[in-house]
Amino acid sequence: MMKSSGDFDQLRNRILELSRNRQRVIIGIDGPCGSGKTTLAGRLKEALPSCAVIHTDDFFLQPSMRTVERLAEPGGNMDRERLYEEVMKRAGEKNGFTYRKYDCQTGAFSPVDVIGASIMIVEGSYSLHPDLASHYDLTVFLNIDPEEQLNRLEKRVGKERLSRFVNEWIPLENRYFQALGIASKADIRLNSKAL
Repeated sequence: MMKSSGDFDQLRNRILELSRNRQRVIIGIDGPCGSGKTTLAGRLKEALPSCAVIHTDDFFLQPSMRTVERLAEPGGNMDRERLYEEVMKRAGEKNGFTYRKYDCQTGAFSPVDVIGASIMIVEGSYSLHPDLASHYDLTVFLNIDPEEQLNRLEKRVGKERLSRFVNEWIPLENRYFQALGIASKADIRLNSKAL
């Protein structure tokens, strides 16, 4: 597990090393909400040439798919099938590809073009689900102290909306992490404070 203040540089260098031998490198970044997945992906995009970032939030489960059975699955509240079909399966296309970003507020889809990216980062909760994990060249899990997580989330969403995270989203994520052993299967585990 990387722990030092040089974690970011080590991760960037490892990705660059992978990219020297492959036409396309796909990185998965998972971890609890508030752990810094989007921030880390953004920093990597700035530091790496020809890098695209795909957010699992764009694959939020549509209402018609939110069945009792589906939501009972660890990690079942993300449309991993569409992520696989529209991103993972098409990642090697030479001319790039377009996937559909889902807006859970409006229920609408909008196109997102991924063109000329030799490094692709898929970041967000549930990105390392076993149905997707084998498609990554490198997997990263971000850890965060529960108290720090709540502090960050309160700053991000406010006290009023924090209860939904505490009562719904965090328990769903924790069940997914524990049931599927997500952190232990990641190639790299980072402490969010080190980033």
